[in-house]
Amino acid sequence: MLEWKAFFRSASFRTNLALKILMIFGAIYFTLIFLFMGIGAFYLIKEELHLDPLVTVNQFLIYYFLFDLIMRLFLQKIPVMNIRPLLTLPIKKSTIVNFALGKTVLSFFNFVHCFFFVPFSIVLIMEGYDIVSVILWHIGLMALVYVNNFLNILLNNKDYLFLIFIGLVLVLGTMQYYDLFDVTNYTSVFYQGLFDTRYIFLIPVFLLIALYAITFNFFKKNLHLDTGLSSKHSVAKTEQYTWLNQFGTIGTFLKNDIRLIKRNKRSKTTIFMSLLFLFYGLLFFASGIESYDNPMMHMFAGIFVTGGFLFTFGQFVPSWDSAYYPLMMTQNIPYKGYLSSKWWLIVIATAVSTVAASFYLYFGLEVYLVIVVGAIYNIGVNSHLVLLGGAYTKTPVDLGSSKGAFGDKKAFNVKTMLISLPKLLLPMIIYALGYYLINPTTGLALVALTGILGFALKNKVFNLIERVYKTEKYKTLEAYKQKA
Repeated sequence: MLEWKAFFRSASFRTNLALKILMIFGAIYFTLIFLFMGIGAFYLIKEELHLDPLVTVNQFLIYYFLFDLIMRLFLQKIPVMNIRPLLTLPIKKSTIVNFALGKTVLSFFNFVHCFFFVPFSIVLIMEGYDIVSVILWHIGLMALVYVNNFLNILLNNKDYLFLIFIGLVLVLGTMQYYDLFDVTNYTSVFYQGLFDTRYIFLIPVFLLIALYAITFNFFKKNLHLDTGLSSKHSVAKTEQYTWLNQFGTIGTFLKNDIRLIKRNKRSKTTIFMSLLFLFYGLLFFASGIESYDNPMMHMFAGIFVTGGFLFTFGQFVPSWDSAYYPLMMTQNIPYKGYLSSKWWLIVIATAVSTVAASFYLYFGLEVYLVIVVGAIYNIGVNSHLVLLGGAYTKTPVDLGSSKGAFGDKKAFNVKTMLISLPKLLLPMIIYALGYYLINPTTGLALVALTGILGFALKNKVFNLIERVYKTEKYKTLEAYKQKA
């Protein structure tokens, strides 16, 4: 009841409602995909590939569950309750924790797998596979689905576990790609054992019980007003950055931004995500995926490789300063100086990313030129677009949390979506026109010229952005006062 009241009384109720309607349509879409996969996978593998469907599925289940966990880490919302008031009421801590964890059990990310495994299991039984073996196999896999559910919660709350997991996935993926080590040769034995034996299914079941107990104890242990829910304070350090004083007002803002990035969990996450963006181009330039090996997708990758900081940090300007934004607005602070400092931070990060991406020269000079041209477009056009979109992204940022590095429900609305389209689609279209109508060099030149033109019009564009920020000022202040 409290959760329903919080939803309907939220200042962003209309946004939440519209987003939930879109999510329902998305859920229906993915449900149908899983359903068709569950029904058709058996016959596709058997008739087209002439392989044993169960053995083939078991061989690749390790990738299925790893991909599921990765998607959960980025997309699944961890239930958050307004716990402080509840702790003053005669409600057991175990009840609060069980309720919070119970909400995750009902998540779409869990039951969507039923639309694949249930019909696939039914088809197995219809095709003559042993009924008891199929049921035990199914129980074991559904237990692993919920293991992923609780692993996601722990990885979201323990940074070192998240880093270990990402490192493990990268190592296994790299070794698999270069045929150094095939993990499926070992994991397929376990998944096949769920079917072939009468006892291996107990391993994921006991693992699920153990993970629930670990997660329960973790949250219950930290469910205190004076410990787990209180802010952590570290020893204060003096960081003057006096060399930035020569840049005047912009230098002052840059010093604040550098301190913000160094001292807060959420901003540190953006740096980590920016580093991951550097390697995103490997999917496109290594020719491993045929659908990605075309000019338009190469430009798409070029924009992303150097735009990691731009997309993860820039889209939340001025939300990074939401905690003290009302105080800033009472001071005689020029918007243009404030925005210029953010712009320079994005430009510096983009330039550093371009240099760091020089390892793409391994794939040829043409590939690196695409990345350099993407960087020019990011500096000249996309840097302005993210600042303009920030005026409409009224999302308070919790600097002590690493959640939502890519945004949350109030970060997306019609205006920000329309502003976002030119970030990716426009350079792809411009490059494709030059590439196909004349030659690849012309395509690169057109994208680069677009970025240079945007850079040349910087002052006029900033005047426009400044007017938009002033127009949205009071709506932004009101939004930052809301907690939901």
